[in-house]
Amino acid sequence: MGQVAISLDSGIDLFLDHVKIERGLARNSVLAYGRDLSRFRAFCEGEALERAGEVEPRHILAWLVSLSRERLAIRSQARMLIALKGMFRYLRLERHIEVDPAAEIDPPRTGRRLPEVLSVEEVERLLAAPDTRTPRGVRDMAMLETLYATGLRVSELVALRHADVNLDHGILTTVGKGRKQRVVPVGEAATARIRDYLREARPGFDRGRNDPALFLTHLGGPMTRQGFWKLLKHHALAAGVTRPTSPHKLRHSFATHLLERGAELRAVQAMLGHTDIGTTQIYTHLSRARLREVYKIHHPRA
Repeated sequence: MGQVAISLDSGIDLFLDHVKIERGLARNSVLAYGRDLSRFRAFCEGEALERAGEVEPRHILAWLVSLSRERLAIRSQARMLIALKGMFRYLRLERHIEVDPAAEIDPPRTGRRLPEVLSVEEVERLLAAPDTRTPRGVRDMAMLETLYATGLRVSELVALRHADVNLDHGILTTVGKGRKQRVVPVGEAATARIRDYLREARPGFDRGRNDPALFLTHLGGPMTRQGFWKLLKHHALAAGVTRPTSPHKLRHSFATHLLERGAELRAVQAMLGHTDIGTTQIYTHLSRARLREVYKIHHPRA
């Protein structure tokens, strides 16, 4: 059979024959594999996917999201994904498909607490809260926009230097955990707010001292983590965001909103600076929309 031509139905049948005959699995185990794979097949019908070679990682992630939305137990989701991974691995080894779409997708972890996130509407209200008629408001809006646009940790945000941001190219460079450097895209909204801050507010804060820090306090020193926490809580209250808000919750919101709009998991992993994709994958269980394809196309304020 050709690498694209094999249907999902045929692929499932071949794999079930393989585990029954060649691996000698018990009848009940084979039946369980069949039920799990049939569930994936039904999902693919809704996506107009008929061939095994048409399935991409985003389809599998979308399937996992749909299972989560059905409130299926994490252990059941993990079992179903193991069956799917086994099938695609077999089809790849037998050269029925060129690429294994499930190879880099890890089973959801059990017993892991899901991070809380703000809705897009809550984020929009929060970002609009600072009074930009004042230098502090211009700075605060720039910081909030930057945090939500990049998913930086608060320690990374306050450690940014003026030289770390390239507004012409829409990127910034940060150093995260383990002293690992990464480059993160910055959306147009955040870029515009940083430009406003550099032009309208920062010179007054710096007072000619040429401090290398990007974000400064009204006293002229670098913004601190504690200082940013305070201003974030102030603006959340002003915006009517009643749920507890923190810099890390904005980071969670950044990742979740990107995935909801179709950003690839690997791209979000790179932007967040996660070493283990399993750490990033937890966000797929929060997403409520289909996963497709990266930053500028998908971010709400890019």
